[in-house]
Amino acid sequence: MLKVNKIDVYYGDMQALREVSIEVQAGEIVSVIGSNGAGKSTLLKTISGILRPRRGSISMGGRDITRAASWRIVELGISHVPEGRQIFPSMTVLENLEMGAQFQRPRKMAPQTLEQVFSYFPRLKERLHQKAGTLSGGEQQMLAMGRGLMSLPELMMLDEPSLGLAPLLVSTIFEIIEKINAQGTSILLIEQNVFHSLKISDRGYVLENGRIALSGTGADLLENPHIRKTYLGL
Repeated sequence: MLKVNKIDVYYGDMQALREVSIEVQAGEIVSVIGSNGAGKSTLLKTISGILRPRRGSISMGGRDITRAASWRIVELGISHVPEGRQIFPSMTVLENLEMGAQFQRPRKMAPQTLEQVFSYFPRLKERLHQKAGTLSGGEQQMLAMGRGLMSLPELMMLDEPSLGLAPLLVSTIFEIIEKINAQGTSILLIEQNVFHSLKISDRGYVLENGRIALSGTGADLLENPHIRKTYLGL
């Protein structure tokens, strides 16, 4: 489905990613883990067209999207739920969700998709006409994910969905990610909670200093001595 092939990404003269290659197959949950500053968010921003690789290529379903506009990448089936939620605080919950359905097919399917979103996040239905900026942190994360789902993505990229949430809500968010995946949406996940993310992942990559240092199944990475010592404190 998604293939990132040896991309180099820079911020000015500073290189953030070096020959990074990853793949996400249809139906998979794939995690990218690493310390702060390793380049994880940069990777997602490059896939979604916010940043451009200086070298390398990115394809979705066999179609080259390396230089595609961000709106075109969304239209082709990739949604990006960024770190920090990035909702529109002065707009209502419903208006935020509607922003995710701007293209022809998602717009036609919006009523059905809304009901699907409410099945994952019933609290959003209760807050439908409330200003998004007045929601709790957990509710705002639900809204950001719901907005991402409104574009009917084949691949959903989630950047730190559990950041700043209470432990009980963290478990809920991971359960919902699994439900979304079970309904046919592939997931590319960046998450500080390494144990939870690898536990639900088919495969994972370890990004260190802008390079892929390790890769394997989620289960294998959880048992890897380097992962256990560096990221799990075991």
